[in-house]
Amino acid sequence: MHVPGTVPPSAPAPQESPAAPSTGTPPNSAPPTGPSPAAGRHTRRFGLPVATALVMGNIIGGGIFLLPASVAPYGTVSLVAFGVLTVGAICLALVFGRLAGRDPRTGGPYVYARGAFGDFAGFLAAWAYWITTWVSNAALAVAAVGYLDVLIPVNGHRWSACLAALTLQWLPALANFAGTRYVGAVQFVSTVLKFVPLLLVAVGGLFFFDPRNLGPFHPGGGSAVGAVSASAAILLFSYLGVESAAVSAGEVENPRRNVGRATVIGTAGAALVYLLGTLSVFGTVAHDRLVGSTAPFSDAVNAMFGGSWGGWAVALAALVSMTGCLNGWTLLSAQTPYAAAEDGLFPAAFARRRRGVPTFGVAVTVVLASLLTVYNYTSGSAKVFQTLVLVTTFTATVPYLLATAAQLFHLVAGRRELVDRGRLARDAVVAAVAAAFSLWLVAGAGYAAVYQGVLFLFAGVLVYAVMAGRRQRTA
Repeated sequence: MHVPGTVPPSAPAPQESPAAPSTGTPPNSAPPTGPSPAAGRHTRRFGLPVATALVMGNIIGGGIFLLPASVAPYGTVSLVAFGVLTVGAICLALVFGRLAGRDPRTGGPYVYARGAFGDFAGFLAAWAYWITTWVSNAALAVAAVGYLDVLIPVNGHRWSACLAALTLQWLPALANFAGTRYVGAVQFVSTVLKFVPLLLVAVGGLFFFDPRNLGPFHPGGGSAVGAVSASAAILLFSYLGVESAAVSAGEVENPRRNVGRATVIGTAGAALVYLLGTLSVFGTVAHDRLVGSTAPFSDAVNAMFGGSWGGWAVALAALVSMTGCLNGWTLLSAQTPYAAAEDGLFPAAFARRRRGVPTFGVAVTVVLASLLTVYNYTSGSAKVFQTLVLVTTFTATVPYLLATAAQLFHLVAGRRELVDRGRLARDAVVAAVAAAFSLWLVAGAGYAAVYQGVLFLFAGVLVYAVMAGRRQRTA
């Protein structure tokens, strides 16, 4: 992606496909997807299995190990929320697949929003997504320390816990600095390893299922619809990451074909694990005990096989899961700013690449996440941090909505080179459901998170003003 008059199309960055100058619409011809001559042995494009692992690994972080206990107070009606969210997430995945088929460049929602609506919309998508990634990294690292404490006591002192959280952030960052070849390897291995214990509970728990453990369908007062929305608000954050393959499309082999497939397969696989895992825990752990549980999967394994070894096994699985998730999110955190920097909408330093990875973007992201982690431990206030985590749910919906709007724009405009008329009705229904899902994400984030998120977005408007002014002056 290049700005006319600033970066010649004949000089693409390593591993990035050359693109047409910015005209407000994606290029009509398919950009080449072969490795760049500058790509070294540390750079490797992701095939369909690794791209799928990237999607599943980023969706399934550590949250699944706490979800059953988090939604247990709402009763089994929360399983309905799971089903509704899964439909919305898969529709969003299908939208990303269709958009990537038209424009398979690194940047995902940023590329789609900018192609349909221009620079400002593209910048908002990139800015909001960037905020989502580094705040999520800080949240994952802090949560991972809780599982690490089961294996190695670190929570006894605030600074030892802080150091552990920082280490968990910097190790995946170092893997990214080593090159995309190592990022893909870590992501694939961590995804495979964490699925062994998850499937043990998700599938094995069905053989120990006791309906008496389920508890009431809707134990609280009020309507069942309200309970579905309330439990969905807790579950929403767990579905962030469906855009992972689209954001890294420039690093995926045959992206027009593989991005869509990896997105749908990865999202459906993650949803299946979520649903089966939660159902199995509901059926193996008594409801009154599950409501107060801090390690529901450990309790489920203990109930299935007896003993107390389940806590160790699940803690190790959660640690592997979140480390792999941090590895993938660290890569994604640099990809969207890289794409925006190539177009002159982010500082040029974000466009620096080494071994296929935007190293400056990785460095800035891990530093910001580290500062937020230190702030969390020094402030002593979990409420502030929880609000920032909910902000990521809101900020993620900005690129989601803009990407979905871009799909609707192309469908309504009816441009033959961008729209498959044979699938027009189906694509329109899928895009409408994805738009509704994105709006539900905003509602589920809550008033405080939306307020904080809007402040983040407005700060980005000032950054855009400076960057746009510089572009105008140089032009």
